[in-house]
Amino acid sequence: MRRMLPATLLLLTGIGLLRAALFTDLYLRYVKEGMRPLLIASGVLLILLAVADAVAYGRGRGHEDHTDHGDGHGHPHSGAPRSAWLLFLPALSLLLYAPPALGAYTASRETPKAITHQDSFDPLPATSPLPITLSDFTARVQQDHTRAIKNRTVRMTGLVTGGKQDGSWYLTRIIVSCCAADAQSVKVRIYSAAPPTNTWVAVTGTWHPGGTLGTSSAPAALDARSVKKVAKPVNFYTDSLPLVLTR
Repeated sequence: MRRMLPATLLLLTGIGLLRAALFTDLYLRYVKEGMRPLLIASGVLLILLAVADAVAYGRGRGHEDHTDHGDGHGHPHSGAPRSAWLLFLPALSLLLYAPPALGAYTASRETPKAITHQDSFDPLPATSPLPITLSDFTARVQQDHTRAIKNRTVRMTGLVTGGKQDGSWYLTRIIVSCCAADAQSVKVRIYSAAPPTNTWVAVTGTWHPGGTLGTSSAPAALDARSVKKVAKPVNFYTDSLPLVLTR
């Protein structure tokens, strides 16, 4: 049994990866969508390695039946180290338990993502309310010298996280560049009654005045006119306009 432990761990891990990446969207909780082919390939490779290891073990047993080994009493010294059993539960968890996606707790502690500097901006569409990402809204507020965002009604979607000022809270998007370990966040302060933390909402409103619009002194903040609960978008680890799966 000890000799079969490595093959068992490889098999469980491989099946777990395929389950998360091929048959569900659980992998999106940990890595970007573009990593899916690599996860599938890794799962297949681990299963093949498990099969090869099991075949080698079977052949080795046949060879041991015709040779003298061990301590002279028919007890072999080889086998997997006891520490290998510590990997059994993580491998099994890939099949039976999926840790939750990053949420408000993580967002409140992650490093804020720096907003890319822009020297010029395209004219805003006439659509009202204007769908806009948190990053684009922040850049418009703090860098657009034309002040095109002033008095415009915008609509942003994100995760509710707590704020340190009464009467306000943060709308947040968690951004993953590669995997959950490198997560960063973008936040816009929302002035309204706070919805339950860790829920996804769409907020419609106008820029909350402060500082000088078009400069870094202007706050990335919104006076909310409406706050509506929405389903978590498929691309929840990006600061993009929401995508929703259609079935």
